[in-house]
Amino acid sequence: MTYSLRIADLPLSERPREKLLAQGVGSLSPAELLAILLATGQGKGKLSAVGLGQYILAQLGQNKQDPLDVLRQIHPQELMNFPGVGPAKATTILAAVELGKRVYLTRPNERLVLDSPAMAAAALSQDLMWRSQEHFAVVMLDVKNRLLATQVLTIGTATETLIHPREIFKEVIKQGATRLIVAHNHPSGGLDPSPEDIQLTEVLLKSAQLLQIPLLDHLILGQGNYASLRQLTRLWEQFPQGD
Repeated sequence: MTYSLRIADLPLSERPREKLLAQGVGSLSPAELLAILLATGQGKGKLSAVGLGQYILAQLGQNKQDPLDVLRQIHPQELMNFPGVGPAKATTILAAVELGKRVYLTRPNERLVLDSPAMAAAALSQDLMWRSQEHFAVVMLDVKNRLLATQVLTIGTATETLIHPREIFKEVIKQGATRLIVAHNHPSGGLDPSPEDIQLTEVLLKSAQLLQIPLLDHLILGQGNYASLRQLTRLWEQFPQGD
């Protein structure tokens, strides 16, 4: 693959910006989208913006990984390790990735209704599903189960994370939510709840009863799958939520 061809040497129809305007954004390859964000390559005689985009994706795709999955959670310094990518380009790329995540979670003129574990897992997928460390998140809903906000509250090690009920309900009350779902990921992909997961869920259900803010579920996500503790256990029978 040749990476060094200057964008100015490409036919107008093949230049990323012109191609986007003429054919729509869906016609661009990931490398061409990156090229627009990068704006410039490495300089005379080196990689063009398109070439640099191709090179970055090729490097991120090593070890049979999907480069877009890697890009979804990459750190700025990792991008800045590529020659020709400084703080400005790295932050532009990460801002675009984050904007894409947020746009994905929105719906025009209406809030997303989370009426099943599958819907809640989809809303949390970008934040939890593919992480190499445990993340704990809360989903905040209104009385009609419409999504108000999601928030990652803690990040742990590769095997565990810690959370206190007051941190969860403090955020829920702050957002004006009347219902919540909590979730965390298992980086290994295993979905069986640990004794600690069960114990935390019991504590949260008791707190939810006291505050009269129903806890609708506790989800475990990992490697493309999810599990619902509400479906797996009888905890909600022991601690009814009035939902």
